[in-house]
Amino acid sequence: MSVDGLGHRFRDRPWLFRNMSISFSPGRTYALTGPSGSGKSTLLGLLAGWDTPTEGVVARDGHVGWVFQVPHGTPRRSAVDHVALPFLIRGAEPHDATERAMELLDRFRLRHIAEQQFRRLSGGEAQRLMLARAVAAEPDVLLVDEPTAQLDLATARGVNASIGELRSERTIVVVATHDAETRDSCTDHIDLVDYQSDGQR
Repeated sequence: MSVDGLGHRFRDRPWLFRNMSISFSPGRTYALTGPSGSGKSTLLGLLAGWDTPTEGVVARDGHVGWVFQVPHGTPRRSAVDHVALPFLIRGAEPHDATERAMELLDRFRLRHIAEQQFRRLSGGEAQRLMLARAVAAEPDVLLVDEPTAQLDLATARGVNASIGELRSERTIVVVATHDAETRDSCTDHIDLVDYQSDGQR
């Protein structure tokens, strides 16, 4: 995935960012930072293809996954069911899907809540579960929007410890965040301040 000369604004409002040209590489996790209102979520939407940029080009191949700021799950389904579903969709046998889901729950330190209903999970557990499910879906590009924004400091640290588990040889991961610990959990850093419309780089 890459962006070339990317810039965006809403109607006659000031530019959020301009002159952005970046090549994203699989196996890397990119922290996307900037002040509130600088366009972090907007840029994720452009990378996903949900919106059209005002100027420039976004080039992407393959499947895009997304982890939202607020975890969304099926209230009465178990944690392991949430992670097994992507494997089942791709044709895995139920037993194999469950085994692979349990392996991911181990990676994200969630085995102990495997049989719990989603509605019974804490905020941190639910967010880590969404990260595990995203990995199970094997996207080519994984976009994560403010994964610790709704969490207290101690819970956020547990989620940040899981950011490294998102990395894989085939997936590009972009994490929009205001959290310095989340940023430091990533391999690369993109600061939208560097792409403000005044042209200062």
